[in-house]
This record gives sequence, C-alpha cells and structure tokens, in this order.
Amino acid sequence: MRTHIQASLVEARNAVDQLLRNETALGTIEAAANLLMTAFDRGGRAFSCGNGGSMCDAMHFAEELTGRFRKNRPGMAAIAISDATHITCVANDYGYDQIFARYIESHGRSGDVLLAISTSGKSPSVLTAAQTAKDRGMHVIGLTGPKNSPLQALCDIQICTEAGEFADRVQELHIKVIHILIELIERRKFPSNYL
Repeated sequence: MRTHIQASLVEARNAVDQLLRNETALGTIEAAANLLMTAFDRGGRAFSCGNGGSMCDAMHFAEELTGRFRKNRPGMAAIAISDATHITCVANDYGYDQIFARYIESHGRSGDVLLAISTSGKSPSVLTAAQTAKDRGMHVIGLTGPKNSPLQALCDIQICTEAGEFADRVQELHIKVIHILIELIERRKFPSNYL
C-alpha cells in the first residue's frame, strides 16, 4: 500500500513540475487573471461551471471570491452555476446540455466572464454554456486538460493542464490554477493583503 501512496504523490508532483515548465500554460494563466481583473474593474461578474468534480472546482472558485481566500477584503461578484433546483428544472424541461447555458442566458451580460471547466474539454453542457456566453458578448476562459479540445474554439483563453492518463491529475492541477487566479486577482485589487 505504501508503494501506491508514494507513486501517487510522485505522479502528482511530476504533473505540477510539468505545468511549471510549460511557458504557454503559465502565459494563459496570467492572461486569464488579467481578463478576470478587467471584468471586475468594470463592474462585471465571473460565472463558473463544470460537471462532477469540475462543478466542485467551479463552486470553490466562486466561494473564494465572494468569501475569503487568505485575508479579509470585500467580496467579488462570482457565481457558480450549481443551484440544484435550476439544474434539475432545466435538465427536465430542456435537456442536460442546457443546464449551464440557460443560466447564462438568464443572468450573463456583455463584459462578464465564464470560467468553463471540463477535464476533457468535450462536455456538452459546458460547450453549450461557452457558446451561449460568447453569443451574449461575454468572455470565456476554458480550464481543460488536453489541447485542441472542442472547448478551445469557444474560448478567449484556454488553460490546458495536461497531466497523467486520468482526469484526477488534471483536476488536481485545476485547483492549483484556480488558487493562483484568485491570488493574482487579490494581489492586484487588494495589494495590502500581501504586504
């Protein structure tokens, strides 16, 4: 059992090291943070969505912005599309692929940002949400695993965290990226928190 624990941790460390060496990925993380900061500066909002573990990441992203990340500061306008009544209503009436898009159609506006999370970059509900966001004049940041996924064509910025054979390593990098985005936003908007 200890061998499996160590192997898992080594694989996770290697995935982080691989991301750290990926200049393209680092640049997209920086660009995504700048896009989010600009939206907040202009009174825009950040929406986030994903399925399964990616929904958990979408919720974590939003709650760290509306609540507190490291130190006290004013809340920022972020919403995870995770309301069970909305999701089940839309899935029942329109189909599962519309669950996020219908929310964006109802609440999104030009200048807002959608963080669309899909480890494969192929999730129909996330793709439909990204298209709806683009149609409404919103910006789309895709957080995916592989490059050249269907989500890429709908994104202003796509952050790819290629790692390992399975989605768990990709998701581990996603939460690192999410924390980095929040930290960069805070450092710019609330620099006194980092003195």
